[in-house]
Amino acid sequence: MRLTKRVLDAEIAGEKDRFIWCGQTPGFGARIYPSGKKVFVAQVRVGKGIRRVKIGLFGPYTVDKARERAEAIIRAASEGRDPQREKREARDAPTVGELCDEYLAAARAGLVVTRFKRPKRASTVAIDEGRVARHVKPLIGKIRATDLRRVDVQRMADAIAQGKTKGIFKAKPRARASETGDDSEGAATIDPTVKPRGRAVVTGGAGTAARVVELLGGIYSWAEKRELVSGPNPAHGVETARGEAKDRVLNGGELRALGKTLDKNEGKLPMPVAAVRLIAMTGLRRDEACALRWSEIDFAGSCLRLESTKTGRSIRPIGKMARDLLQSLPRLSDEWVFPNRSDSGRADLKASVAALFDDAGLKDARSHDLRRTFGSVAADEGYSDATIAELLGHSRRGVTQRHYIRRPDAALIAAADRVSAHIAAVLDGTEAISGAIPMRVPGTNADTINAAMVGASGGAEEGDAAVLPPRSNN
Repeated sequence: MRLTKRVLDAEIAGEKDRFIWCGQTPGFGARIYPSGKKVFVAQVRVGKGIRRVKIGLFGPYTVDKARERAEAIIRAASEGRDPQREKREARDAPTVGELCDEYLAAARAGLVVTRFKRPKRASTVAIDEGRVARHVKPLIGKIRATDLRRVDVQRMADAIAQGKTKGIFKAKPRARASETGDDSEGAATIDPTVKPRGRAVVTGGAGTAARVVELLGGIYSWAEKRELVSGPNPAHGVETARGEAKDRVLNGGELRALGKTLDKNEGKLPMPVAAVRLIAMTGLRRDEACALRWSEIDFAGSCLRLESTKTGRSIRPIGKMARDLLQSLPRLSDEWVFPNRSDSGRADLKASVAALFDDAGLKDARSHDLRRTFGSVAADEGYSDATIAELLGHSRRGVTQRHYIRRPDAALIAAADRVSAHIAAVLDGTEAISGAIPMRVPGTNADTINAAMVGASGGAEEGDAAVLPPRSNN
């Protein structure tokens, strides 16, 4: 007998549950309860056992729709799968928000690695937390992770790009490194003694959308390796627009204006002023400068031996002006060059450094533009992209460089010395600025500088000359 609507309508409930089965589709049937409720089921064999999978209630489910579902369950069982288990797993599957929380917990425990095969740093995890909380969860957080489709991610990206997630949020306690003090090796934890810093102003935009989609794609890749999700990554193929690479550099007049501001505020803001000077004369990232330890300074070797940077451990050559600056700083802490007020960790000088730029009339410039300026001046001095990449800590040389070379060669130190002396002289007003910085070498442009700064050149190969001679003045 073929199971049809007419057959089910004619069936009357009894004192006990009973089943009626379809003669046309073996394994497809309906369960009739004493209450009169009729529920479609599919009965299959999985291994040595029998699985009876509930499909749905007769009425909301038509016979034809239930039959299609039963046939899919029967096919899955014939392929060796367990439909009942799959249904249970689908029901218990985490939402996108819950999956993100699991990823962030693993990242805080040091179990998520970057493309450099190192655990994510505490500062990076804190940024990820903000993107999840302010963009991902409000837009797609309630969708089951296994049900998320590319179109859902595309709509999220479009909404972020249009500024639909913008707002002002109360800041949370900062993440800090593990007790070892090495945030590249330890877990990112939240320090309850650190008070929230003001508020977070979220504006969204195309750049933010691209980074959120990239983060979500990484979360799904991480989850797929742990069998928390399966199937195509829903973030792959999503259209996003990235902004143009920034090429803002400070010219000679702007450097001098900044130098005057630093002189004016040296007594009131000694640490921020020293940090800005150090960044200008070394090309360090702001976080690298603020997190500098006394133990990482090799005065004899004219270099910094940074234990934790964006690319892992890094050796940076420094010039005489930078060495003199570091030697002149008071030791306010046994560990940190720029300690916080309680000497429990490094200082975070972001706001005060930004205030110095604003005071100098450079509201559109920040500390990273000094790093870019350092690279630009190096290019003006005639140094190659590979040399600039090494000065800025983007060198990607071979095994010898990574594991055996313990100090930069004399040519690199000479390059750092020349560039830092030039910048220091302009900051202090002891060098004329008629030839405004930057003054491009023929064939050098902003794209070249950006390429060097992001390591696009890949660094010099082993055996290559590390530095080109400075350009001739003729």
